[in-house]
This record gives sequence, structure tokens and C-alpha cells, in this order.
Amino acid sequence: MFDPRSLLNSRALLLAPMEDVSDLPFRLIRKRLGADVVFTEFISSEALIRDKLREKLDIAEEERPVGIQIFGGSATAMADAARIATDAGADLVDINFGCPVRKVVSRDAGAAALRDLDLMRDVAESVVRATHLPVTAKTRLGWDKEGIRITEVARLLEDCGVQALTVHARTRKDGYKGDADWSFFPAIKEAVRMPVIGNGDVITPQRARLAFEESGVDGIMIGRGAISDPWIFQRTRHYLQTGEMLPEPSLHERVTLLLENLRMSIEYKGDERRAVLELRNMYSGYLRSHRGVSKVRTDMMQMTSYVDIEARLNRFLQESMASEPVAIHG
Repeated sequence: MFDPRSLLNSRALLLAPMEDVSDLPFRLIRKRLGADVVFTEFISSEALIRDKLREKLDIAEEERPVGIQIFGGSATAMADAARIATDAGADLVDINFGCPVRKVVSRDAGAAALRDLDLMRDVAESVVRATHLPVTAKTRLGWDKEGIRITEVARLLEDCGVQALTVHARTRKDGYKGDADWSFFPAIKEAVRMPVIGNGDVITPQRARLAFEESGVDGIMIGRGAISDPWIFQRTRHYLQTGEMLPEPSLHERVTLLLENLRMSIEYKGDERRAVLELRNMYSGYLRSHRGVSKVRTDMMQMTSYVDIEARLNRFLQESMASEPVAIHG
């Protein structure tokens, strides 16, 4: 069984749970490229107990350790969902106490618990009692800047039996705007014995090292950075260990990985059109930093078949190689 205490002082790199992003193919690729722990998309407890969204529980052996993240405003429903996640083969169950989206908060779920710590306690205790797996949680600094009680929240969750805490360094009111504020992490670390994971604005290896050095967190969870840079875990680990930056992946490597992700998605979802449409928001990350890529992405956005996308990318590769300057020796 995965022990969250192994994350203490580990400088672990974790893949964040992201709705409509961190599906099985996405997780498998990021795991292969260096993520230490991965999480599923966050899943509604109410949907799970109504036998919906079960495909989001799919887990592959190659991605372990993997956490299933659940959210909801009912302690009873969350306990039921925790049991379902346990039966699905998760290595840990993660509670979402941080989602800022209105449709989630309006159902007393996600970040709504930051305004009602009694509800947070009830949910956390119910989930811990419902499973033999380690339970972790993800939250934010507070509801707004005037209501930041994150050290109190951290102690409350640890007292409930939560074994590791990830904190997104913004408030619910911030949403995803403004800069993440990592200044609270030293106090959070001081308040609890469990591992504390930092999250927010880590999109480069350099930012990851700075975050570790200034905050004292045990690990860093990366979300949007794993979309904009599929190699971020690999590149960050190398930079943390050596102080040197790996070279940017070549265009050929980028195209190869994008097509692999697309093939995996088509096979997993069993629907070529759906897989293509859902992968569109990944094109920029896979193909960034190359001249002419904007036109290629525009063309690909109109395509719904693997064959067409593969042909367009192969043409782009050929055009790029043909336009490279030839070194003259002598």
C-alpha cells in the first residue's frame, strides 16, 4: 500500500487532478515522463453512487501510485464514493476541498468547505472511516484573502486522519487569476506532521526549484504546466538533481508523442472523433516553440480524424526539415 509519509522531504512531483484533462492516456504519458504520483480527474460523489462517470475510475498498473479524487457536499455520499474508489483499485483517495467553480461550490462541494469547517470535518472523517486506503486532501489558502485559515484547516484535516495535504496557493475568490502566493507554506509545514504539497504556477523547472527552496514543501503538484509542457516532470527532476536544463524536445519528438497520445486516446475512448476533439487543448503544449506551428494548429483544429492529423504533422515535419539552414564547412 502506498504510504503518503514517503512524500516527506521527498521533493516529489505530482500530477494534479484536472477535469477533462487527466484521463488515463494523459496520466500514463506524464507518469512515463517522470510524475511520481498521479491523480484522476475529480469525480462527483453523487454521480458515482448513481453509477455514472465510472469510466473515470479506470486505472492502469503502469501509472501507480494513483489517487482517485472525489468531491461532494454530503458526508454520506462522499463515504459511499470513497468505498467505490477503493473497490476500483486506487492507491489513495483524495478529497477535493478546493475547486472554485460556481456549479461545484453551489452544491456545498469543493472550496465551499472553506466557509464551513464543520462540513469539512464531517466529510473528511466520513471518508477516512469508509476506506482502508490512505486519504489525502487538496484545498486552497482560504475562501478569500480576509478568510485565510489554512493552518487551522491543515490541523483539522490531520486530526481527521488525512495523511497528506495539497494546497493551491490561491483563495477561492482568486480562482486562477493573479500570482499564486507561496508565502503561507512555511507556517503550514510548521502546523502539521503530514506531508504538505504546494500547487500553483509551477510551469518551469526553475520555478519548481525556487518553490522548494522558498516554501519548504515536501512536494509540488503540477497542473496546467503539465499541459503546456508534457516533459515538465522529466525536465524538472533533472534540473533539481543537476542544476542543468535538458534541451527542449525536438519537433520530431513532439510530433511523435502527440500522435501517441492521440492513438492511446482513440483506443481508450473507442470514439475517434471524441478523442480528437478532447485532445485539441493539448496541441499548443505538444508543438510549442517551433516556427510555423500556429498555422499547423489552426489546420488541425478543423480535423476530426487521426489520419488527417498524422498527415498534416508529417508534412509539417518535412517542411521544417527542408527549411533548416545547412551548415557550410570548409
